[in-house]
Amino acid sequence: MTTKKHFAPSELIINEDGSCFHLHLKPEQLADRVILVGDPARVNTVADHFESIECDVQSREFHTITGTYKGKRITCQSHGIGCDNIDIVMTELDSLANIDYETREERDEHRTLTCVRIGTCGGLQPYTPTGTFIASVKSIGFDGLLNYYGRRNEVCDLQLEEAFKEHMQWDPIKGAPYVSIADKELIEQIAQDDMVRGYTISCGGFYGPQGRQIRIPLADPNQNEKVESFEYDGLRVCNFEMESSALAGLASLLGHRAMTCCMVIANRYAQEMNTAYKNTIDTLIQRVLDRI
Repeated sequence: MTTKKHFAPSELIINEDGSCFHLHLKPEQLADRVILVGDPARVNTVADHFESIECDVQSREFHTITGTYKGKRITCQSHGIGCDNIDIVMTELDSLANIDYETREERDEHRTLTCVRIGTCGGLQPYTPTGTFIASVKSIGFDGLLNYYGRRNEVCDLQLEEAFKEHMQWDPIKGAPYVSIADKELIEQIAQDDMVRGYTISCGGFYGPQGRQIRIPLADPNQNEKVESFEYDGLRVCNFEMESSALAGLASLLGHRAMTCCMVIANRYAQEMNTAYKNTIDTLIQRVLDRI
């Protein structure tokens, strides 16, 4: 007989009301379909399409609404900015699905979540102007988060990692980049024939890590040019954002389906920016709601 692992209070922190530590969400409030967004206010934009709402929970940057859309029970969860926040959100969502909060033991039957992140990004190619929808087939993590987890090599494209490091003349002082893989069936389900597919780079910051120089010089002033020229297996790096690598990687390790689709709001190649993107991202939201 296998002894079930017990998760100590210091490791799995459960609030007094039975909710997970950061999200303040209870197991019964989580749907199998999850839409992830960065901006807490965008949760309301998604939920405006729901026919009914079960719960509306907010704690810090983590805003959750679970409701029904065309008969589908969906949770919309905000995660804030950065892969560090994805570490919190994916770990706690998985705990809600697969750990019994009363016994603090893993459930007998694994529950699989389907997670689609709807975000914004910077386009890096001439064929990704502002307004383009991009589906991240594989994500190159500059953040290093997945390197802290065992089995990371089992869910990463190691050959692509090596090809990218060689092309970039990667400086080891930055830490090792990793390449996580989105769920292939979910990509087909969501991207269909109207989203550009390619590689995405998840950066550990908005300015220097994305090649923006404000008042501090860059360690590699030619970073973006090298990124834009990288090609592997017929695909190029289409965009910069800050979360997709951690989402795809952690979901794979935890047994969930996940992907990211973003709308381009700035094209770094053409040096264009659309600050009024909030008026148009609803088109992408509607598309994902219909397909998830």
